[in-house]
Amino acid sequence: MEHCLLSKLKAQPLWVLALFSVGSFSLLRFFLAFLNWVYVNFLRPGKNLKKYGSWALVTGPTDGIGKGFAFQLARKGLNLVLVGRNSEKLKDVSDSICAKYAKTQIKTVVVDFSGDLDDGVSRIREAIEGLDVGILINNVGVSYPYARYFHELDEELLKNLIKVNVEATTKVTQAVLGGMLKRKKGAIVNIGSGAAIVIPSDPLYAVYAATKAYIDQFSRCLYVEYKNSGIDVQCQVPLYVATKMASIRRSSFFVPSAEGYAQAALRWIGYEPRCTPYWPHTLLWALANSLPESIVDSWRLGFSLNIRKRGQLKDSSKKE
Repeated sequence: MEHCLLSKLKAQPLWVLALFSVGSFSLLRFFLAFLNWVYVNFLRPGKNLKKYGSWALVTGPTDGIGKGFAFQLARKGLNLVLVGRNSEKLKDVSDSICAKYAKTQIKTVVVDFSGDLDDGVSRIREAIEGLDVGILINNVGVSYPYARYFHELDEELLKNLIKVNVEATTKVTQAVLGGMLKRKKGAIVNIGSGAAIVIPSDPLYAVYAATKAYIDQFSRCLYVEYKNSGIDVQCQVPLYVATKMASIRRSSFFVPSAEGYAQAALRWIGYEPRCTPYWPHTLLWALANSLPESIVDSWRLGFSLNIRKRGQLKDSSKKE
């Protein structure tokens, strides 16, 4: 049978053989990519996170993804430095974690990342002095209250978007990185967004998407700079997660809970420099990449306009 197939191929014109070769190579690439996708999402074991150090620092740990990370890291046996702006919420989260994982040591640092950032970073440096902080989760971030055109952004929102999403992540990373370099080990996880990477544009959320694009490039550059120094840097790219920031209350197959996302996210730490840990999100990413950008742009604009209308109705009802 093989001889017969080879004979038929040899009898074909050169252009047919060329197309057959290209097609076979494309199928092989797809098959290998699929096997790799199955392995990294379902079979590859997570790394021993305690090898990086006994402490992890999480920014924005009182709600959403940050809170999910805090609980999952405690579950893995790490001690925590929790950094947030609300002291009462920090205490509530700390008490909840200690009630569930009694051996976990927790330090809290009150920092308003939209306020005096230099003072806040100084307090973080003081809090981690002498601690073996091996993992940094840069999760703190702000978005729009609802979709808005760029010219409608007020000065306060514009300032906070850049200060919290860009400046805070940059300065906290620099504050923690020094200790990691001394110990020659560490993992830095920066939370990006599909708004900057998966879809070609995010109209009516322009500045938010742009700040997350900064996080992506910042992470990739640090990954290259420090990969030979024992430090793993990664940008995680979630799509929608059921959080207050996303204004989604219920989780679903394509929209995980914060806890579900964090559980998946820990398995990816220390591997690729950019990843989407929750595997159903990778299906949406593949779909977005398969469509013409103009179609995705139009869909996203329509989606954002609907959010804008609902936000305007809420604003008007509050004023009344």
